[in-house]
Amino acid sequence: MIQGPASLPELTVLQRARGAGRIAVVADGPTTRLARLYQDGCGKIRLPRDASAQGLEAVLINSSGGLTGGDRMAWTAEVGAGAQLTLSTQACEKVYRARDGVAEQRVAVTVGDGARLDWLPQETILFDGGALSRRLEADLGEGAELLAVEAVVLGRTAMGETVRVGALHDRWRIRRAGRLVFADDLRLDGPIAEVTAKAPMLAGGRAFASMLLLADDGQRLLAPLRAALGPTGGASAFDGKLFARVVAADGFALRQALLPALEVLRDGRPLPRVWRT
Repeated sequence: MIQGPASLPELTVLQRARGAGRIAVVADGPTTRLARLYQDGCGKIRLPRDASAQGLEAVLINSSGGLTGGDRMAWTAEVGAGAQLTLSTQACEKVYRARDGVAEQRVAVTVGDGARLDWLPQETILFDGGALSRRLEADLGEGAELLAVEAVVLGRTAMGETVRVGALHDRWRIRRAGRLVFADDLRLDGPIAEVTAKAPMLAGGRAFASMLLLADDGQRLLAPLRAALGPTGGASAFDGKLFARVVAADGFALRQALLPALEVLRDGRPLPRVWRT
């Protein structure tokens, strides 16, 4: 008797990382104080003491060590009127090869009247076959300021890594008093190495970053920001918004471009300690 082909074994269902963190701060005179803190799963928040910091600094940690298909991370921040908060990450976020599914990260922030939030995560490293969908949503009050930065490294060149295929979707939606004032969608999908080699994309660059400052007087920083970014970056200012992108050959070159650019955008505020060590 002829038997048919044996059925293929089902893929083992793997445990997925789940993490969430929420922080709320309020102004107490000239001081910013913690009002609420919540953390769940692999999402952790630490509050380092830094005498040089203006406002409060919080460091976000993904204790799972990275993201892969099916993982979910969610961060939420509320900055009360007149308060100042800087959010960064303990290290670069690594997005590993996805067997199936897409890693998702959601960031939602609310910045009260006259308050300021700086969203300064360290670089995201996308590995070959990695897939990430990331969303940043911000609601700003009157006179509120927001500095948002997202940096991406396509493989570690020092380790001989090349991102041949993968997926990255970065979606930003910024509102002031309920009105949409800035939207950006960045998507890389499929043969990333082939696409980014083209001149209209990254011209062979392996790292890039997007930077946005919403501030009434942000336009005065346009010239120094362009000077800091150099020939591989570009910036424009319009309607209270200062937006820039920079491309670099690798992660090290990107960091060398980001540090002076962030110093300009921070306008005298020292960078978080995690960026200085």
